[in-house]
Amino acid sequence: MLCNLELVKKLMIYLDAAMVAHSPPKVLLFDIGGVCVISPFQSILDYELSLGIPPGWINYSISKTAPSGFWHRLERGEIPLDDAFYAGFNEDLHNTARWRAFYKIQQSKNLDLPKKFPPVPELDGKWLFNDMMTRSNAPDPWMYPALKNLKAGGQYILAALSNTVIFPRGHVLYREEFFADPIRSLFDVFVSSAHVGLRKPDPKIYKHALNEVDKFAKSHASEDRGRMLNWQDGVKPNEIVFLDDIGENLKAAKKSGFRTVKVPLGKAFEAVDELEVITGLKLAGNHPRIPIVPKFGDAKAKL
Repeated sequence: MLCNLELVKKLMIYLDAAMVAHSPPKVLLFDIGGVCVISPFQSILDYELSLGIPPGWINYSISKTAPSGFWHRLERGEIPLDDAFYAGFNEDLHNTARWRAFYKIQQSKNLDLPKKFPPVPELDGKWLFNDMMTRSNAPDPWMYPALKNLKAGGQYILAALSNTVIFPRGHVLYREEFFADPIRSLFDVFVSSAHVGLRKPDPKIYKHALNEVDKFAKSHASEDRGRMLNWQDGVKPNEIVFLDDIGENLKAAKKSGFRTVKVPLGKAFEAVDELEVITGLKLAGNHPRIPIVPKFGDAKAKL
């Protein structure tokens, strides 16, 4: 009998979890780069392929400098985007010990790579950074129409949680009003890492995002939209669906209780499909479902 009771309890827990997973969310929370706009990783991949180095080195280098690398400090708003940043970022990209560790991993995956460790690839950090930022300024051809359709429908709190950069006056990407551009203005809530001093995947930024959307819901609960969508009770973690293109950011979101959707590089239309299932709405635009592919170009150097 005891065994049967335990089985029933486990079944009830499973059913409760399943109901939560399939219940309509209150909040759709979006990353920006690689989700709502073209991924900066596309620029990184193209640059690596043009140099003939194993893809992944730049992302590996950036990730291994966390949390005190120049990239991470910039995205937390701790340092400005200036020549000192470019010099520091460039130095982070040319660390011999990190390069050897990365290359050793690649050798285990690709036996055709030379056994002798090659020198650290010569990279232009300033050029790369600005190419990444410029190319990732363009709206994603699949997610952007979906986002506009969600905004027009008004059935969800639309929020963003993005690792960001504050561009200085005089930079081509500088905006007098950071939150007023065509994409950022679509959101009810926008959490920018460089403005709040936290960046993904720090658990504290997910808590901050939850607090912000909860505050928005409660402050608009008396409006027609808020009453219809039951905002008076605020927002719980499981009422948020978070879309991101980076696995560690999604893992951290899951640990915070959020539901998640992975956005594949160059194939955001697959995530739009998932959003349509979650919301029951027709969201996709008319852009052909043809993945964005890397630009190999002419290799500048070979290992």
